[in-house]
Amino acid sequence: MTVTAWDDFPVHQASEWIAHPATSDRNFYDRYYFNAFDTTGEWIAVMGLGQYPNLGVTDAFATVRIGNQQHVVRASRPLGDRSDISVGPLRVEVLEPLRRLRFVVEPTEHSLGMDLLWEGFGPAIPEPNQFIRHAGRVIFDTQRLAQMGSWSGTLSVAGRDLAVSATTTMGSRDRSWGVRPVGEREPDGIRKGANVMGGGMWTYFPMRFDDHCLYYICSEQADGRRNLEQAERVWLDGRVEQLGRSEHDHHFVEGMRLLSGSTITFPDAGIGLTCEPLVANYLAVGTGYGLEEDWRHGMWQGPDLVVQGKVYNVPDIEVLGSYAVVDHGARFSYQGKVGYGLYEHSFSGAMPRYGLA
Repeated sequence: MTVTAWDDFPVHQASEWIAHPATSDRNFYDRYYFNAFDTTGEWIAVMGLGQYPNLGVTDAFATVRIGNQQHVVRASRPLGDRSDISVGPLRVEVLEPLRRLRFVVEPTEHSLGMDLLWEGFGPAIPEPNQFIRHAGRVIFDTQRLAQMGSWSGTLSVAGRDLAVSATTTMGSRDRSWGVRPVGEREPDGIRKGANVMGGGMWTYFPMRFDDHCLYYICSEQADGRRNLEQAERVWLDGRVEQLGRSEHDHHFVEGMRLLSGSTITFPDAGIGLTCEPLVANYLAVGTGYGLEEDWRHGMWQGPDLVVQGKVYNVPDIEVLGSYAVVDHGARFSYQGKVGYGLYEHSFSGAMPRYGLA
């Protein structure tokens, strides 16, 4: 399809149809990401939907961790009109841009269904551009907005209806687009045997307090060099304070690459932040983030809609899952203030500071 619905809107950014990105890089993507969690720590849900125009694919997933089980519904189909942000039973509805969105998983024979309304808390903010080049190839070149908010609606897991109220169900979301590894694995070539991300640490903690939000990113390589940082306090009226360079002290569950808590300090701002995880979702298991060879974001699953459901026992996946991205609902505190947000981390390859080989 060349002419599509979005071409009727003044949104073009290049001398191309909306169906065709300005870059021909196979790894161009455009994605929604959401998380929702109960502040008592009973459950955490993570949802996403992506389009991969140069691969001709769109896919989506929802995963809920409750107790010792993690439930996943995922779907994939060929990409048609990019204004259609649905994949089988999963869909995103933008009700009021940057303020109110809806994520739906229609009931199927699988164990998970939801109809959740997102309402933003504070402004959506830009995150720093992430750019990584390795052996001449651009691996990451992404833009992302982030926002804190609350959820309400209905959530059913394995026949059980869970309470979802804006007073007790928090979360964050992002919209990201650009270039990052997606789809089927490519031949290594010059990169054979290399970790193109260099190993090290990814930590991403967006947080909500009573009258402001904190947005924290620290991506640090094994040798201590940082390739992405963010440390901002954002007030509800849109004012942004830069908190300066951060320092981190992370603690691990014994025998796993799973954090049990952290202290993040911002010396220039005189802030010491305590991070307490409530419930973990092993996001990389079953959702497309790279641990399974048969289901990766943007991977071609055939010419017809494919919908799958998975149920995992957490003790069976937590060690493997902790080697990739883990998303926790968490409690954060500093200077007598208590808030909630996402506690996301990944420790890949070596991180000598923390004894990771």
